[in-house]
Amino acid sequence: MKSRHAFSALTVAILSVAATSAFAQYQEPGFFYGGVSAGEARAKVDEAAVANGLLGAGAPNGPATGFTSDEKDTGYKLFGGYQFNRNIAVEGGYFDLGKSTFSSNTPNGAFNNDTRMRGLNLDLVGTLPITERFSVLGRVGVAMGRTRASFTGAGATAAGVQDRNDTKANAKVGLGLQYELSRSMWIRTELERYRVNNGVNGRTNVDMLTVGLVFPFNRAPAYVAAAPAPYVAPAPAPAPMVQAPAPAPAPMPAPAPMPQRVSMSAESLFGFDAANVKPEGRAELDKFARDLSTANYQTVVVEGHTDRLGSDAYNQKLSEERAMAVKNYLVTNGRLDSAKISAVGKGETQPVTKPEDCKGNSRTAALVACLQPDRRVDVEVTGTR
Repeated sequence: MKSRHAFSALTVAILSVAATSAFAQYQEPGFFYGGVSAGEARAKVDEAAVANGLLGAGAPNGPATGFTSDEKDTGYKLFGGYQFNRNIAVEGGYFDLGKSTFSSNTPNGAFNNDTRMRGLNLDLVGTLPITERFSVLGRVGVAMGRTRASFTGAGATAAGVQDRNDTKANAKVGLGLQYELSRSMWIRTELERYRVNNGVNGRTNVDMLTVGLVFPFNRAPAYVAAAPAPYVAPAPAPAPMVQAPAPAPAPMPAPAPMPQRVSMSAESLFGFDAANVKPEGRAELDKFARDLSTANYQTVVVEGHTDRLGSDAYNQKLSEERAMAVKNYLVTNGRLDSAKISAVGKGETQPVTKPEDCKGNSRTAALVACLQPDRRVDVEVTGTR
């Protein structure tokens, strides 16, 4: 009983922390997901109580004795849900907890039981991020379980015991770990406790340990605020020149559009091989957007660049995702005109380093550090103050 309460309390604690965290950081738009998990289910059945309750024992040392049981079986679940934000989701699905069996002896002969449990569930799932990809899960919900208990043997026949079906709703809780292999696939391992009916007017616990895969659908490209990066302000207007008095001073020509290029290190913006902008630089991109909003600019081009490590296709995709993450932030949070901002990926085609400076193609710590200047995002602004 104490372990069940502790299990439930820890699950509720994770859900509470996840709900609080949902308002403490930027959240990406919601999305649907689906998945499948499989593993081992273990029932906790009081065989003596079930058998003697049906046979009318009336005492702890009733007519059923000599129990042998098998309470473990393969279980699985199919599920789908909606992830409202990084911390909260609602999930429903179908579960099959396998079957448990036991045999005993009675004065009339053998008494055998075969119980199978399956049903539908609806859960509230909380996610507590530990790192960018690794999280702890907690869930609490309701399981509408159908239990089918079959009783055979001479003892069952003599007592007139027949098969029984029972369908009722009970609570369920769970804890787990989740790792984001990519933005389109996660891996989970979970321990869940289902409270189900035993088919004889009683209830029992079934614990299921599973490993599964989760597949998000139509998940938007992630972006978070940019990390601090050096920002080069537009050049100040030249000071007026002092000239000798003239009958009619010539009018000053209108300032021509001037390109201004800002280079931001990918190490300060993103994690390695990732397109999620780290939260530390939110203030710097906000400042860049504020400065730009007061300028008379015509176009803004955001370019993503990578080093030469990895395939051409992978680097091209990564550079496009990084450029789009910066553009999305400037439009959504900086309130800049999206029609004037474009995002392009250059991949590894425009390195800053020279081949003779960074030799080799194997991914070593020294080579990764040497190629750091190639991993960047360049922003070119064309306009005037």
